[in-house]
Amino acid sequence: VYVPTFSGVNWNSQDLMLEDLDRIEVIRGPGATLWGANAVNGVINITTKSARDTQGTFVSTAYGTDLQPLSNVRYGGQLGSNLFYRAYGQFLNHDNFSREGGGSARDEWQSGRTGMRLDWHPTALDQLTLQGDYSRAAIGQTFETPQLTPVPRNVERHDENQNYGANVLARWTRTLSPESSFSLQTYYERQLHVDAEAKEYQETFDIDWQHRFALGQRNSVIWGVGYRYMPDYLKSSDKIIFNPERAHDQLFSGFLQDEFKLVPDKLLLTAGSKFEHNDYTGFEIQPSGRLMWTPTDKQSIWGSASRAVRTPSRFETAGRAHAVAFQPPGSPPVQISVLPDAKSKSEELTAYELGYRIEPHKRLAFDIAGFYNVYDNNRSYAPGTPRFEGAPTPHVLVPVEGGNNLHGDTYGVELYSQWHATDRWRLSAGYTWLHMRTQPSDNVEKDNPQHQVNVKSYLDLTKDLELNVAAYFVDRTSHASFQSSASTPAYLRLDVGLTWRPTSSLELAVWGQNLLDSGHTEFSSYQNSFLTEIPRGVYGKITWRF
Repeated sequence: VYVPTFSGVNWNSQDLMLEDLDRIEVIRGPGATLWGANAVNGVINITTKSARDTQGTFVSTAYGTDLQPLSNVRYGGQLGSNLFYRAYGQFLNHDNFSREGGGSARDEWQSGRTGMRLDWHPTALDQLTLQGDYSRAAIGQTFETPQLTPVPRNVERHDENQNYGANVLARWTRTLSPESSFSLQTYYERQLHVDAEAKEYQETFDIDWQHRFALGQRNSVIWGVGYRYMPDYLKSSDKIIFNPERAHDQLFSGFLQDEFKLVPDKLLLTAGSKFEHNDYTGFEIQPSGRLMWTPTDKQSIWGSASRAVRTPSRFETAGRAHAVAFQPPGSPPVQISVLPDAKSKSEELTAYELGYRIEPHKRLAFDIAGFYNVYDNNRSYAPGTPRFEGAPTPHVLVPVEGGNNLHGDTYGVELYSQWHATDRWRLSAGYTWLHMRTQPSDNVEKDNPQHQVNVKSYLDLTKDLELNVAAYFVDRTSHASFQSSASTPAYLRLDVGLTWRPTSSLELAVWGQNLLDSGHTEFSSYQNSFLTEIPRGVYGKITWRF
């Protein structure tokens, strides 16, 4: 689901039903050996449930200050003894956020999503999966566009972006033995994504083969190959211009990883590498090695070293964005524009990690990890030499030119603990400290919070009544762009939820989010000179299963 246009994911088009998720894994540090380029600082791996595990009817609706409403319906059934299916529909209507200082940000959105999944077990060793999804969304957006006539200035504009997406996935998995299996997966997606009136028509075709097998008594090997084809058409707007507007990107990949038991049940070495060829930077090698020592069944110590890259995006190599327009007294109009860099290189990361995990009691566990990351060829922007342009209106262009001129490192510590105080009460707490250094000095050092803390409580008041509380602290950040220099203050957030299950099929819940203040900022946008606030929210939810 990675989009090469801007090096990210259109998460609004991946809005799955939470109840269909089997697990969400957050893998810290590089994951390039298995996932490839752009899995640099971490991986979020979302796994959905088999249709066999979502049988019957499920209906839920939530309504509150922002969700108006969020409704889901799903039905799962069985065709024969080994063929299971489910179909679902989801609708979301979300209200506007507010601007810092008052007023609406006009960023409301409505979205609908539907899909179906089939899981077939023709034999005890085989599983076939076929699934597809379709979504549409109307997303409000407020942004600023520079104009040179009649008065050079930035004009605030509002648009309701009409986005859509459709995908289909097919996967075959066969178990050859307890130590060996293979899977073959194909995926196709087509989507339209609109940003600042620029339209991105993107297709993705992906095929992936993986094979796991044992090599002797001490080696477990996994290897695979893949191919991805990504044609796109990027229709330019007044603010964002692409040249060329069409591209046909290809990605060839292969990987090999071996888990070697140096000392059975005590010392494990995992080593491997990803090998890729892309159309921007050519051949990339991304190796990793990890050593795990478990002196006892309640302790483990690990260390790792790995390399990962972020490949250039379509925008960085072929996109031009107009940022600011103004007219100094007695001078011609001036426009500041971000220009493409056709010679962009991959950003490179070499990462080191050392961690320790201990379970001193069956109800208590601690985890600490330290990391040191070295970054090379990171992308930075700097003003270039002004020059005169005659079209569309005579003006002086101040180019902002990108290059791989930034180097630096980050280091920090992550702490996590979990305590089962009683059979009905579970507590967890986490802390992250991050320090960044860049050369030459760049504002990216201030883009990320230095301290983050979270504390969570899960309490079963009775067998039918559950109280969940979560508190988060995030340190201040600042963000400087060509349009503004904005600071996001530190904030403390408190969420509380109460869930009651009067019967095995009915669930009633009420949730309060961001209860400590009426609103706070969490991030800034490169498209705007203003900040938006995450408001205090309260909503109720009804869930019925039968």
